[in-house]
Amino acid sequence: MSLKKINTVLAAVFILFILWFGTEYILSPQTTAPGYGLPSRPPGDGDGFLIIKGIRDVVLALVLGILLVTGHRRALGWVLLVEALAAYGDMTNVLAHHGSVATALGVHGLTATLMVLNGLLIMHETRNAAAAAPQTPAPQPAQRGSGHDQPAGSTPFRALAR
Repeated sequence: MSLKKINTVLAAVFILFILWFGTEYILSPQTTAPGYGLPSRPPGDGDGFLIIKGIRDVVLALVLGILLVTGHRRALGWVLLVEALAAYGDMTNVLAHHGSVATALGVHGLTATLMVLNGLLIMHETRNAAAAAPQTPAPQPAQRGSGHDQPAGSTPFRALAR
């Protein structure tokens, strides 16, 4: 199996996993929350905060999905690297609030690390394409005498006032 196929399968798995997990937080925050790893839920109606996490996860998955489907593989690699920070942040949050170390490391930390690995593999896969991409020349200012410039001493506004 080629590196491109492996990367595509891994990215698709991440997309589906993040999308599923985020949807669970939106549709069923009460039953999904214990799997996050924090020691306890705050008293009262905290569903709104859990739904925010779900929306974040769904948006992260959609961004990855759009990049995968449209073939922007190098951007997909970069976004995987950046979005891994969300999972590392979740891990740090669980550990900082004395939550489950196993969940922090085994769910959030492992997910983040695998996202980084997938992002780096995609960056490795696309490095030759990025190096071989034709460089677009920088736009150059218009040359005098091209027929588009104004007579000496006039401006476009003076020409309109005539």
